[in-house]
Amino acid sequence: MNETEPAAKQRALGAGVYGRLGLHFYDAGVLGVSSLFVWRCSSRRVLAHYQANVSANHLDVGVGTGYFLDRVAYPSPTPRLGLLDLNGNSLTHTARRLIRYSPEIYQADILRPIAVEAEPFDSIGLNYLLHCLPGPMTAKAVAFDNLSPLLRPGGTIFGGTVLRHGIRLPLQARGLMSMYNAMGIFGNSRDSLDGLRSELESRFDDVAIETHGCVALFRACARASDEATPTQPSVI
Repeated sequence: MNETEPAAKQRALGAGVYGRLGLHFYDAGVLGVSSLFVWRCSSRRVLAHYQANVSANHLDVGVGTGYFLDRVAYPSPTPRLGLLDLNGNSLTHTARRLIRYSPEIYQADILRPIAVEAEPFDSIGLNYLLHCLPGPMTAKAVAFDNLSPLLRPGGTIFGGTVLRHGIRLPLQARGLMSMYNAMGIFGNSRDSLDGLRSELESRFDDVAIETHGCVALFRACARASDEATPTQPSVI
């Protein structure tokens, strides 16, 4: 993927939020205050989404602080857990938090082909990541293509993203979202529910999306082959 200079700068600004100081306040500020009172999707609801879709062989992408990975009950007491992120600070912070699972660490850019030699995972999580990527949803969806080799056939890909269009945008979210886009922290000024659904349906089966406030929680299944016929998506 050829990335324009403005898009590269925007992505660098977005990743820069996850410095050591920012990570210290992320759980309380972003997952606590913003999620509940601005985006109108509580962290408890996101955790339930994780719980319903995480496997004992899981890769998390755009790991943040590892908040949900730290709280979810895995199907096995000794899960295989992979962490993939462009930001080294986030990887270090999350790996320390989850040291009890001896996580596999991968530093990579999901908007470029991922040169990771690893056994496929049964589930991949991308929580609050897509809205930080630059460009329209068609450009962001390259991340799905780059991650697909790391997801076994029939495996689940899931996550959540803050949308700008096609949802009921809470009044208190408008100003903050506009500011974050102007600062380069968000890149979701063109992100819509229809756009997200379209990109998922074109790549995966059994697509399901539910919205809470301006957050879309999604899940889908990897196809058994390129020739697989997609099933009708469900919106819940």
